[in-house]
Amino acid sequence: MAIILDMDGVIIDSNPVHRTAWSIYNRRFGIETSEAMQERMYGRRNDEIVRDFLGSELTAEEVREHGAAKERLYRELMAETMPRSLVPGVREFLERYARSPLGVATNAEPENVDFVLDGAGLRPFFQVIVDGRQVHNPKPDPEVFLRAAELMEVAACDCIVFEDSLPGLKAARRAGMRTVGVKTTHAELSDADLAIDDFLSPELDEWLRLQIPRR
Repeated sequence: MAIILDMDGVIIDSNPVHRTAWSIYNRRFGIETSEAMQERMYGRRNDEIVRDFLGSELTAEEVREHGAAKERLYRELMAETMPRSLVPGVREFLERYARSPLGVATNAEPENVDFVLDGAGLRPFFQVIVDGRQVHNPKPDPEVFLRAAELMEVAACDCIVFEDSLPGLKAARRAGMRTVGVKTTHAELSDADLAIDDFLSPELDEWLRLQIPRR
């Protein structure tokens, strides 16, 4: 059985800082970021968000430049709070399941992945890391999860995905994987096979023990 974790909202409770960063960044261009815009941001890849917020007519290079600038701002803001922004219990969870194949599959930029996993000292736990630039199609397409399973040499049906976003859960289901919803971003995740507040939730380990490989 392999375990695949999304990053934002699963390993690190970063969405509040992403919200702040987008609000500050958009204001530079005279755009006030509404709650509806923030909701659309969750679980999406940067190129999609930039075109949504700043204009679909942007060139690919302009999209990259805007995305990189916003993520630099995000990292500046998150640097002050990152150690205490890890989702409660995640480090201990990774220690408990260190003998299982562990992977990260995220829409995030590779610079953000490095920032979080290296900054928090979590990279050694993961055999496989797939970021948003390593796949053609972002979530809710299942490509990122299927790629992680392929690299771990584990069948998709034998993978359990931890996700906080609705597009992420949809992608995992499309990949034929079981799902654990982490309620950092949404209070209700009814489509997940199991929904938890964080990695300290007492039902998590018991539920995982009941999961058996599917053949």
